[in-house]
Amino acid sequence: MNARLTMTDDVNILIVDDVEQNLLAMEAVLARPGIRLLKASSGPEALEILLDADVALALVDVQMPGMDGFELAELIRGRERTRGIPLMFLTAASRDPARVFRGYETGAVDFLFKPVEPNILRNKVEVFVELHMQRRLLSEQLAELRHALRLNEVFTAVLGHDLRNPLAAIRYSAEAILRKAGDEKLVAAASRIQTCSGRMARMIDQLLDVARLRASGLELKRRRTDLLEVAMTIRDEFERAAPERISVDGRGDTHVDVDVDRMSQVLSNLIGNALQHGDPQQPIEVYLDGRAPDSLTITVSNGGAIPTQQIANLFQPFQGQQGVDAQAREGLGLGLYIVDRFVQAHGGAVTALSEQNRTRLTVTLPRHATSAMRANVTAPL
Repeated sequence: MNARLTMTDDVNILIVDDVEQNLLAMEAVLARPGIRLLKASSGPEALEILLDADVALALVDVQMPGMDGFELAELIRGRERTRGIPLMFLTAASRDPARVFRGYETGAVDFLFKPVEPNILRNKVEVFVELHMQRRLLSEQLAELRHALRLNEVFTAVLGHDLRNPLAAIRYSAEAILRKAGDEKLVAAASRIQTCSGRMARMIDQLLDVARLRASGLELKRRRTDLLEVAMTIRDEFERAAPERISVDGRGDTHVDVDVDRMSQVLSNLIGNALQHGDPQQPIEVYLDGRAPDSLTITVSNGGAIPTQQIANLFQPFQGQQGVDAQAREGLGLGLYIVDRFVQAHGGAVTALSEQNRTRLTVTLPRHATSAMRANVTAPL
């Protein structure tokens, strides 16, 4: 139990009874450090107290003039702010099953008959005090966690921004050297600088994506898009790194309702993953199958196999892929994790299959966004 909550934050217990002696008796039984007893002699007075007080439990006498305990319970249950307060009824009336049933029907957690055994009452109340303190502690921890996630997102964004500026200067300088240098060794060095800075830029982008996903969720801006055209554009972007190695083909209707930027990143990560981890001597094939009326399938295949034990964790963060190229162990292992998160946000799924020395990653997307998908696109992933 959190010591700060126990020592400084008293838990409120509401006692409602129209007989002053009963209120005093209940106070004598329940009073202890850490508990604040709020007493009301009528239903309206109890409702007035509940306007401001955070109450862990309400002990309500059933038989009161004017507004009885059942009517008070219905009003408590009818308010958004108070409907979650546990209610425990106390009555001196006979054990009428109909009255007991009505008590539970109005939301009671317990129904006790007077005279109540003090130890029984005290133990029952302690259960709800403990539950209330645990809920309060969880609420504080959740608020602290959300604050930490926000700070982490801001820190990562600032870090990414500060790293991108000098990195961009390095890349532009390398491009200038490549355009003007005539010395082969200088060209080779500039080419390595450009390749490494490009990989570092992708790592920064992946870190920022993961920070946003885990801190504030993902909001999709869907529009009708031809993903075959998007795949060809991504292929052209990789053309310099792998000339004539990447092929893109499709059949059927390749139009879907997607966030173009997110799906471009999915395709870029899949093709980049195939380039980095696949057999450099074999082609990379991107195939879009739009023949199904309600879905579109995208398959990216490359040479080389993934170990069977790694398939299960392939889309987990910071796992990485052990490709056939022993030198292709670089990166953060976030690319396929981001692919999986983005595809799930679209209501789709991504799977991996590695057999006969060839690896296939398959994305299946619904052709149209459902209302449930639209309602949940901002939920944290």
